[in-house]
Amino acid sequence: MAAPYRGNTGHGVYFITACTFQKKNLLQSDRMAGLLVEVLLHYRAERKYLLHEFVVMPDHFHLLLTPVVTLERALQFIKGGFSYRAKKELGLAGEIWQTSFYDRRVREADEYVRFRHYIHMNPVQRGLVPVPEDFLMVR
Repeated sequence: MAAPYRGNTGHGVYFITACTFQKKNLLQSDRMAGLLVEVLLHYRAERKYLLHEFVVMPDHFHLLLTPVVTLERALQFIKGGFSYRAKKELGLAGEIWQTSFYDRRVREADEYVRFRHYIHMNPVQRGLVPVPEDFLMVR
């Protein structure tokens, strides 16, 4: 199934959620989650997008980002870059990501603050840590 057409995504800030294939806990190990963080930071350094906040959960990730290219291309860098490296460096086989992703354009400052809070509290809400500062994959 093809990803839905999103039109001109522009250069606004977006709240993104992308899930692993069949919501499997592929990102629960430090090694896998760390590789995704490396990919996120690599493409940020390459100026493919501005990365404002993120959390890597066992079966999904959330981002607040501003695409420099299209939003679809930014997610292709992240998901495709991670898939390539996970298969090459860690020997992972099979599907890694669900085909599409969820996006919401952030329109106001208070909305940004709510999404930022959601990102930071997600590991606490899921019972992974008592406080956000204890979770290593939040920035």
